[in-house]
Amino acid sequence: MKVYPYRRLTGNVSWRVVSAQLKAEGEPWEDVESKYLSTVERVVALGPNDDRPDWVQARLRLRAELPAKAVNSGDTWQDVRVVAVLTERATNTRTAVELSPVAADGRELTGELYLHRCDLLDRATLAVHVVATVDGVRGRVISTSDVEWFVDVIETAPSLARELDVKLLGFDSGASRLRRFKDSPWVVDTTGRLPAVRVNTDFDGLEGLMGGDGGNGAEKTVRELLLTQMCSDVWTAVFHSAVGDLEIEEDGTPLFPHGWQGEVLRAMLPDVYPDRDPEDALREVHAARMGSSAAGWGELQPRIHFAASKRAGVPRTLSTTIRDLERLTQGDDA
Repeated sequence: MKVYPYRRLTGNVSWRVVSAQLKAEGEPWEDVESKYLSTVERVVALGPNDDRPDWVQARLRLRAELPAKAVNSGDTWQDVRVVAVLTERATNTRTAVELSPVAADGRELTGELYLHRCDLLDRATLAVHVVATVDGVRGRVISTSDVEWFVDVIETAPSLARELDVKLLGFDSGASRLRRFKDSPWVVDTTGRLPAVRVNTDFDGLEGLMGGDGGNGAEKTVRELLLTQMCSDVWTAVFHSAVGDLEIEEDGTPLFPHGWQGEVLRAMLPDVYPDRDPEDALREVHAARMGSSAAGWGELQPRIHFAASKRAGVPRTLSTTIRDLERLTQGDDA
């Protein structure tokens, strides 16, 4: 875990987005329906649909609660403040608002964060930090909530799961950038807003095999195995892409990226390093990639492959495939 040269706040800092409003050009504020704000998923979905105006500005109402020791700390911390920060990596947008106490004890706080549609491209991350003066130094972060919210301006449903972009394309007869991969059944593209899979329809027999649910038992079995292998390739590719897109603090500490890259790392790191917390695991992976650890980048690849295969369900699908093929073989012999 990260070591700080000053005392940090322990205890849970709970917070949530209470409500959201949108404002169209020249129009009054309109409430966002509750179905577009999920406390369970921690997502505010502000993507375009028929139920809302073509908005230019949004207003999020936030509420937070501090542990008692944050406001009864004696001489440990002074001038304790709570700040909500909205960040989107795609546009390098960073918007902050300080929350104000609403109770006499100072533990409950609220605030409103404003954001402009033109500043956001995809999915922004919203986090809450507690800052204070410590040992005479102002603005030190003494706590960051484990909970993050996401503000999504693309999707209309508040879900952490993002649909994978899969397209069937002819590599040999298509765009020049795909022709070099004409002998490959598929490729994974991680350069866009979301990871994308391009399936090669010029690969003999692949389109018919993967394009439907029909066929005999053997075809269905092979299709499931191929889809699982494709998913494993996707998880491997997006993991490497996410690790290559880390932000590094001045002291060399890697930070989780925002958007799908951060989600991928948080999902896979517990399987890459099951005995470490996510922050320690991220530091190990970064050190291996930069060649500054005893375990080199090459030695880390089996761990990444295992984690990707597990996320894709390869062991389970392969076991099912072997049993199905044995049954089919026994049927043929009979």
